[in-house]
Amino acid sequence: MHLSSALVAASALIASCAGHSMLAKPASRGNVEWWGTCAAGAGCKGPCDSPKASSPFNSIYNPKTYVQRGQELDVEWNRLNHPGGFVRMAMVPFDQSDDWASFNDNILKYTCYETNCGPANSSDTTFGHLNGSGSSPCTSTVTIPKNIPDNTAVTLQWIWYGGGIYYGQVDTSFGEYYGCSDMIVVGGPTLDEKPAPVFQGGDITYPNSGVCKYWGSNKVGDCNFGDRKPSPIDGDLLSQSLEPCMRGPEQKGAPFGMDSGSSSPDTSSEPASDSAAPDSSVAESPAAPEAPVTPEVPVTSDYSVIPEDTSVPEATSVPEATNAPEATSVPEATSVPEATNAPEATSVPEATNAPVTPATSDY
Repeated sequence: MHLSSALVAASALIASCAGHSMLAKPASRGNVEWWGTCAAGAGCKGPCDSPKASSPFNSIYNPKTYVQRGQELDVEWNRLNHPGGFVRMAMVPFDQSDDWASFNDNILKYTCYETNCGPANSSDTTFGHLNGSGSSPCTSTVTIPKNIPDNTAVTLQWIWYGGGIYYGQVDTSFGEYYGCSDMIVVGGPTLDEKPAPVFQGGDITYPNSGVCKYWGSNKVGDCNFGDRKPSPIDGDLLSQSLEPCMRGPEQKGAPFGMDSGSSSPDTSSEPASDSAAPDSSVAESPAAPEAPVTPEVPVTSDYSVIPEDTSVPEATSVPEATNAPEATSVPEATSVPEATNAPEATSVPEATNAPVTPATSDY
C-alpha cells in the first residue's frame, strides 16, 4: 500500500477516537458531562451512562417504552470505526440500576461487537484483516425475562469491551463503554425461573463460530480503570482519556466464563480496580486476575412493581427508534413534546399523567 493510502486510512480511524461506542436502540439515557457517551477511560464508571436520578425515564413528559415478557427486543449500536470486542447485556429493576452487583447477577446475553457489521472496505488491511474504518449499524436481540412481574420498571444495560484499535495502534485495546435504556414490562408469558446467560458467537472475522475477535481482556471490569480518572491538559487530546487499556495482539475467543462449555458468567461484584493501567504504563495482555464471585441474588425478590393501572396498554413491540445521535445533554423537560402528543402506542396513558416510578418494596 502506498504511504498516502495508509495515511488516509489512519486518519479515518484516528478521527473517530474522540472514539467511542454507545447504545443506539433502544435509546440510551445519555449524559451531559461526557457528551452522551460513557467511557470508563474518560471517567464515566457505569454501570449506566448516567445515574437513575438523571434518567429521562423520571420525567412525566418522556414517553415510556413498554415491552412484554418473552419478547425479542431489538438492540442496535453503530460500529463507529472500531473493530472487535464483546457486547454484554443485562437487565435489572430500575431502582437497582445504579448497582454494579445487580447487573452482574442478572446477565442475559453476550455477543460479538461486530455481529453483522464490519469495515466499509473489506480489502483495506492497513490495520489488519477486516480492521478498517466503517460505521455501519450492528444489531442483536435480547429476550425479556419471563420472571418479571407486570408493571415493573426495568433497565437494560449494554457494555462494549475488548475493542480495538486505539489511535491507529494495532496492539492496543479500548476501555469499557456503557449505556442503559429504561422500559416497563407489561404482559407476556410468565415463568418463575431466572434465565441463564447465553453467548452468541460469530462476527465479521469469524462468522458462524463460537468466538469473537477482541483485544486486551475478555472480562468485564478489567478495563474499567478502577477509580482513576484522567487529568486533561489544554490542547492535549490524549490526556482526556486513560486509554489505551491493554497492549497485545489481536485475539479470538469467548467471553470470560462462557468458554469451554461453561455456562457461568462474569460475576465480579465491582469492575476490577487497578486491573488496567493508563497511558505510558499500559497493561499487558492477558487480563488481570479474576475478582471474587459475588453470591447470586434470587431474581424473584429483585423486582419492584409499579402500582397496578388497568389502563396501561399491553404493547406488543418496542417502538422503533432511530440511531441515537451523540447528544450533548439530556433533553430538558420543557423542551420535550407534551405527553398528550406522544405516539399512542408508546405514551403513558392519559388517565395517569404521572411519573412511572418504581415502588421501593420488593415484589
